[in-house]
Amino acid sequence: MTKPGKVAIITAGSAGIGAGLAAAYRARGWSVVASAHAIVPAQGPDLVTVAADMTEPAAGALIVDAALERFGRIDTLVNHAGVFIAKPFTDYTAEDYALMVGVNLTGFFWLTQRVIAEMTTRYGGHVVTVTAPCAENSGELAVLAALTRAGLTAATRSLAVEYASYGIRVNAVSPGQVSQVIDAVLHLESSPHITGKILRLDGGPSGGH
Repeated sequence: MTKPGKVAIITAGSAGIGAGLAAAYRARGWSVVASAHAIVPAQGPDLVTVAADMTEPAAGALIVDAALERFGRIDTLVNHAGVFIAKPFTDYTAEDYALMVGVNLTGFFWLTQRVIAEMTTRYGGHVVTVTAPCAENSGELAVLAALTRAGLTAATRSLAVEYASYGIRVNAVSPGQVSQVIDAVLHLESSPHITGKILRLDGGPSGGH
């Protein structure tokens, strides 16, 4: 087991913003565990990849076990995995609902639960979740995105209060322009006194302290 500095888990870390986040953390000297449904296998000195289906409860344990086996600790979890399906409300199917809730909420729940349980043993850590854009701001047909986003927002604030005494911070980023997400996550990472914040890139910060 390598003994690194800080370690971040990043979901949906195979491409796009997730890959950019992984690169940004590594550039800061962190080690990264990047997961995705399909991802190129890697076992570098500061990078481990994990193929995991976030709709499965076992995914959380798989990712956390890989992080602990390789690096021995978890300092930050970036919940970036998410699914967006735009349809009129009455056109959503049971399959649409199961997929969006499975990735956006179930995946968040089981992985975050595992990570926070580990963080409490060391009294410190940071969880930041990238939520869906506001449906009313994006102009999209996005009731399911709004539903899962509201759940993640509420969970962020609740967990920030529940685990403040353990030194665990819990924040969220609500994207406007996706190019801003990496900077926003790194800003939260570098702000040790911010917790319970929903950083809305489409309209300014809300909540938190």
